[in-house]
Amino acid sequence: MIRYSYMLLAAFLLLGTSAFAQEEQTEERAMGHENTNRFRQLYNEMSTPNQYRTASGAPGHAYYQNNADYKMTIELNDDTHIINGFETITYKNNSPDDLEYLWVQLDQNVREKDSPAKEKNGGGVGAVSQPGSFVGSYMKSEPFDGGFKIQEVKANGRNLNHTINWTMMRIDMPQPLKAGESYTFSIKWSYLIPEHTVDRARSGYETYKDGNKGYIIAQFFPRMAVYNDVEGWQNYQFWGNGEFALPFGDYEVDITVPKDHLLDGTGEIVNLKDVYSKEEMKRWEKAKKSYDKPVIIRTQAEAEKIAAGKMKATQTWKLRAKNVRDFAFTSSRRYIMDAQAVKFPERDVMAISIYPPEGNPLWEEYSTKAIVQTLDTYSKYTFNYPYPKAISVHAKGQGMEYPMICWNYGRPNEDGTYSDRTKFGMISVIIHEVGHNYFPMIVNSDERQWGWMDEGLDTFMQYLTEQEFGQNFPEAIKGNDAYPSRRGAPSKIVGYMKGNQEYIAPIMSNPENAFNLGANAYGKPATALNILRETVMGHELFDHAFKTYAQRWMFKHPSPEDFFRTMEDASAVDLDWFWRGWFYSTEAVDIGLKEVKQYYITDNVTESGRALLARYGVTDPSQIEAIYVVDEDSPEFTEDMRGKDMLEASPTLKEYLMDNFTPEQRAKIKTPKYLYKVVFEKPGGIPMPIIVEYEYADGSKKKVTYPAQVWRKNDAEVSKAIASDKEIVKVTVDPDLETADIDTDNNSWPKAKKLGKFDKFKNNAKGN
Repeated sequence: MIRYSYMLLAAFLLLGTSAFAQEEQTEERAMGHENTNRFRQLYNEMSTPNQYRTASGAPGHAYYQNNADYKMTIELNDDTHIINGFETITYKNNSPDDLEYLWVQLDQNVREKDSPAKEKNGGGVGAVSQPGSFVGSYMKSEPFDGGFKIQEVKANGRNLNHTINWTMMRIDMPQPLKAGESYTFSIKWSYLIPEHTVDRARSGYETYKDGNKGYIIAQFFPRMAVYNDVEGWQNYQFWGNGEFALPFGDYEVDITVPKDHLLDGTGEIVNLKDVYSKEEMKRWEKAKKSYDKPVIIRTQAEAEKIAAGKMKATQTWKLRAKNVRDFAFTSSRRYIMDAQAVKFPERDVMAISIYPPEGNPLWEEYSTKAIVQTLDTYSKYTFNYPYPKAISVHAKGQGMEYPMICWNYGRPNEDGTYSDRTKFGMISVIIHEVGHNYFPMIVNSDERQWGWMDEGLDTFMQYLTEQEFGQNFPEAIKGNDAYPSRRGAPSKIVGYMKGNQEYIAPIMSNPENAFNLGANAYGKPATALNILRETVMGHELFDHAFKTYAQRWMFKHPSPEDFFRTMEDASAVDLDWFWRGWFYSTEAVDIGLKEVKQYYITDNVTESGRALLARYGVTDPSQIEAIYVVDEDSPEFTEDMRGKDMLEASPTLKEYLMDNFTPEQRAKIKTPKYLYKVVFEKPGGIPMPIIVEYEYADGSKKKVTYPAQVWRKNDAEVSKAIASDKEIVKVTVDPDLETADIDTDNNSWPKAKKLGKFDKFKNNAKGN
């Protein structure tokens, strides 16, 4: 017998037997195509790096951002619900460009009587409506007539030409503002405050049952737009969904309200002794040293007594804030307040909760705890909280954020009882809105253009914080194994991702163009980042990269590319395929099992083996030492092949080992008894790691993860050869539901029996 060299045999085995070879290419030559590989780089989708934003995702050596400082005097009229304001803005042009004009945002104009935002959506007559929706749709009262009333725009005592284009105002300066120079001008204005419980505004007032008002005031002053290297002027109109793009600056704000109001807002109150009672000051000083529990600053009994008086006299609260992108405040005579100190290496931070009696007992129990947990968790994964305080304000139906202050829902029943749904909803919204201090109040992304950069990143961090809250306060989650997070876990986004493609937009969409903003900008990016951390990158690499991004871009204006590039730059993990699938497309994850076959080896020539050898010029199989592989459907299969180990089944293989390995080497070689081919398929578009659990006849299990790159050469299906000393009895893809797989019916072998409606009913009746 002529022996071919073992090199030729090895080459033959690498090419594969009929059982494991890739499908043969057709003889007909296919037409050429451009690179459609899902693992190609994102060069076409991303902007070119430059001196402002580097290829690493870090700010470049020429990075700049303009600043806007504000000095404001504000008067809130509790009878007419009108804000009157005067502001002086000093705008610093740090860009290399001369600016011919400035753009100012007039966001309250979205509430004008004839605002086009009211007609931005289509719709017909619904087949069924809830009463409230029906009234709102077809029985509308006279529309609220809000919006800024601009009374003057001046510089150096002279009127400035200005043009109002709905929610944007262009200010034409006498001379272009040159690079490196500043310009100071003033605006006088007023506007009617909406009742947010009726008008569903982010800012406004609520009327309590005793007739008093609770004010949550934001977007209340003309604010400078952002000018940067990405957009130029970010003067995209405010249509209501896309939030805000704002420059950093320092604020000096004096706010006059009724004397019996309790007020707080962005920045530090510099005249605290003038506006707090002596007892409130004593309690405040005590709270500054209380690190384990809140101190009540104004009690419920005191708030209710004060609310009955309704003083007409006024007083002015003076607030000062450094390096913030916005300003907001709250004010009411019905407010209760508590506070607790949180220790950081650089400073102590005050965690403050403000709420009317309607919020108790829920708010007194949990609000400040949620603030403290948020500051602890977010700081651990990003940077230490840099501001002096974080305030959570209770407002009916609200969830909105500003620097150092936010409004949050979660109201008990009138008798003080509340459901778990109300409790967890309140804790979650507080975590989310306080967390917005990090994204976008400090890592200052463009919310108007990229809603996911603040909402998605914040919802991801909210998920981590909720889980830590559950661990630290087990009494709050009694009856639950873990905190019942509504978003973040992969299973929570499946329903959205397998929905009607006509009503799904990529994450990389403007908030105004998303059909389901909650899923698109909050849930899906949060889930994607959770999967990236848990399944693709691992905690260590992800956490380092995420913190690097946060610290690179704190107090700056990052773009989506800056985030994507930093995550790769700081981890050495190529993620272009991940960003493309999850962020640039509406595709979903669906990986399943197409086939599992057991194979047996023999020295006897098989028909399929003969055909394969012929392809490589071996016409006489007797000329080569070869091992042949058969499955149970092969004509050469015989029952006596079962139960044999490989050396017993193939003397050729045994001889090869004896001739080429020493006894010591042979002792280390495993001799598997079973050989399988597992074929995975990917009906879904997004490539993901294949997480598979093999279960054996002896009851043991083994989990294996094949990297996402396994799909790089065949996007439809992948085969894996499994040599095992134990019999495989079950194979499960994604056993712990880590990848947001939209169809788990194809995830098991043998295929799991699908329950019919009657079986499901029986199981539910049994409590299964």
